[in-house]
Amino acid sequence: MNLVQIKFSPWDKSYTFETNDPTLAAGDYVVLETEVGEDLGQVVEILTDTTLDPEAPPLKMVKRRAQKNDLSRLPSLAEKEAALEICQERADFYQLDLKLIDVSFSLGGNRLNFAFTANGRIDFRELVKDLTVRFSKNIRLTQIGARDEARFSGDCGACGKPLCCRTFVKDFFSVTSEMAEAQQVVHRGSERISGMCGRLMCCLSFEYEGYQELNDKLPPLGTRVNVDGQRGVVVGHHALKQAVDVKFPGSREGERDLIVRVDLNRHQKKEAAEKKAVTEKKATPERADNRKKNSPRQRSARSWSPKKKR
Repeated sequence: MNLVQIKFSPWDKSYTFETNDPTLAAGDYVVLETEVGEDLGQVVEILTDTTLDPEAPPLKMVKRRAQKNDLSRLPSLAEKEAALEICQERADFYQLDLKLIDVSFSLGGNRLNFAFTANGRIDFRELVKDLTVRFSKNIRLTQIGARDEARFSGDCGACGKPLCCRTFVKDFFSVTSEMAEAQQVVHRGSERISGMCGRLMCCLSFEYEGYQELNDKLPPLGTRVNVDGQRGVVVGHHALKQAVDVKFPGSREGERDLIVRVDLNRHQKKEAAEKKAVTEKKATPERADNRKKNSPRQRSARSWSPKKKR
């Protein structure tokens, strides 16, 4: 038994189907039998874990691999634009604050699925009735999120590369402000840490665990520490540099407090530098003698001799 994840539209969620064709691969188009007739879907993933919930309803089967004549039945770009124009005009008539993103036609041609974004819930029941009469088809409206819109539209991020959700991120996950705080980028402002969708960048989650490990090695803020015999309080973190900002009170009355960045690994670095200096010092005399013997001045002194007087 082979299980595959299939999407009917780029912005729609994926569904699990069963197939008898072991040669199916991600990206292949297949024909499926749905509640409203035949439909065309694209394989997005081949599932390796075939463990199923015994209480779940049985999965539907993939009917067959799509052929050229199946793909030729899909609507043209002009047909899709015409359908979107009509839907937007009727949505404006009912004063619905929504933004249409795309429309999907079923393979049988008896259903239209409009994708849209909106701020909050939209009561589009009257719009569906109107469109059903106009198109004489089964009409469905699907509200998608801003991240789904960005994935469908495609763009480049602040890094200059294509959006992660457009390339390798399959399922969206929660990106929280805690991830931004752990990486000390909150001070940059929401605009600089937000993606093209207006939400927090997905890449904030990629290194979150690493930053957590580094932050766990630093003393918490407010901790009283002893730095080379002086007492101070930790007031700042630098996770990547493994350093902290320590505030020392003024030694005299009226003096300002002093904040110093302290490297937690300064002693180890100092010992390593001293060992390196000792090693270089042992090798220095021999190299210095060789440089002295082979210097241009020494060579010219050895080769010069006074001219004899006539």
